[in-house]
Amino acid sequence: MEIIGDVVLLQIQRSALKTGEKPNRVYDPAPILAVDRLAVGPQGVFGLGPDQSWIVDIHHSAHPATKNQDGRHGLTVGFTTHYGLMRERFGSRIALGCAGENIIVETSRRFAFDDLKTGVAILAPDGSELLRLEVFDVAHPCRPFTGWALGRVVDSEALKGHLQFLDGGTRGFRLGGEATGFVSVGDRVAVL
Repeated sequence: MEIIGDVVLLQIQRSALKTGEKPNRVYDPAPILAVDRLAVGPQGVFGLGPDQSWIVDIHHSAHPATKNQDGRHGLTVGFTTHYGLMRERFGSRIALGCAGENIIVETSRRFAFDDLKTGVAILAPDGSELLRLEVFDVAHPCRPFTGWALGRVVDSEALKGHLQFLDGGTRGFRLGGEATGFVSVGDRVAVL
């Protein structure tokens, strides 16, 4: 196992971040809520809210408007280095976590799918293993997020280059599996 960084942000999406009808969908990060702890299971995650109650993420199969019909979209991870690259390209509106990943890891390098395809482990600060997760795929970028990142509507010609930049894992990775456990800010992430 290779430790790649520490969890610096956990969050859930209380409702959809993309609204409207295609091709006029828009992105709004307002439903994202930072939490101190995630309860992870095969169906997705719950976040421990500020009032100490558990709030279901929209990618959990129990959410009434779930975005996880195939069971492979319940959890996502992103990296601080990837946010740095997005901020360089799109500017200051790219705040850490604005793309909606559940787990943000502070690290010093960029990751591609091949770097993570063997899976990741969440470790307590003392190094004990909390859970293992499969890495299913990259979180592919979309037109609404890209337009929001640019602060304007994106024409098709300009969109292609931005989508290519955001793809390949820059926009995060989809995780899952049969693991059940908790993730807290300060935990560590390792590649299996």
